[in-house]
Amino acid sequence: MLPITATFLDEISHDIPHQNWGKKEWDSDFAYMKQMGIDTVVLIRSGYKRWLTYPSEVLIKEEGAYRPPLDLVALFLSLSEKYGMHFYFGLYDSGKYWWEQGDYQKEVDVNLKVIDEVWAKYGNASAFKGWYLSQEVSRKTGDIMSLYARLGKHCKAVSNNLPTLISPYIDGKKAILSNQSTLTKAEHITIEQHEKDWNEILDRIQGAVDILAFQDGHVDYHELADYFAINKKLATQYNMQCWTNAESFDRDMPIKFLPIKWEKLLLKLEAAKQAGLEKAITFEFSHFISPQSAYPQAHHLFNRYMEKLKK
Repeated sequence: MLPITATFLDEISHDIPHQNWGKKEWDSDFAYMKQMGIDTVVLIRSGYKRWLTYPSEVLIKEEGAYRPPLDLVALFLSLSEKYGMHFYFGLYDSGKYWWEQGDYQKEVDVNLKVIDEVWAKYGNASAFKGWYLSQEVSRKTGDIMSLYARLGKHCKAVSNNLPTLISPYIDGKKAILSNQSTLTKAEHITIEQHEKDWNEILDRIQGAVDILAFQDGHVDYHELADYFAINKKLATQYNMQCWTNAESFDRDMPIKFLPIKWEKLLLKLEAAKQAGLEKAITFEFSHFISPQSAYPQAHHLFNRYMEKLKK
């Protein structure tokens, strides 16, 4: 199997319950990540609507965001340095400009200011190793290509060319919003259309994005090998690294979302290895794999994974 060596940090929760951790719990979790072989952590978003991970004067002033009681970006950078991990900073997701209003320019404008603010505030941290463009899509949605290109290039320009990462999803039959009651949909993309769409997108964003990590949970398990092959082919064509975002939660259950069945995660990681993908990041360790997760099933998933890893 392709080992999981990276995880997202989902601290500004969108559809997963918050675990209310402080410095002690986060320190313990980074220790568990290290034990599992994780060397990279990616903040999935630094802010969502009015909620923030760090005291952003830009977002507090311009978006009316709430000042957080703890600077989690500073904490995560400190823990990354302590445990020898690379930290990628996830940009701000307004949850409205690009998603609800179709105003991609406004989403770009506010994030350009966030990038400058963050680099000035945290750029000297030795663990700061890259950026995550947090607006996730599956198709040529709106002006997403221009958004990726402008934000990715600005991230690289201010930070002496640190790498940028995106993690899109495949518009497969399991691409269902968390507030929808069904598990699958009748209308979904074909593999030929997926390749056509992403060939066009990657052509437009080449030079702005360095790492492509498609989410692996939106198509059926027997389809993964074909999609992985296409993703790897496209990434290679456009000089990008090809990772897999190995989702460690289960999209096949009516309760959204619980830790995934070990057999399913293993199947996905084995398919990723066979396809020659370069790294596996998971969404995400702290809720769905950690021994201290609020979900007891996650504790057992950690044990099963570690058993396999030791073999």
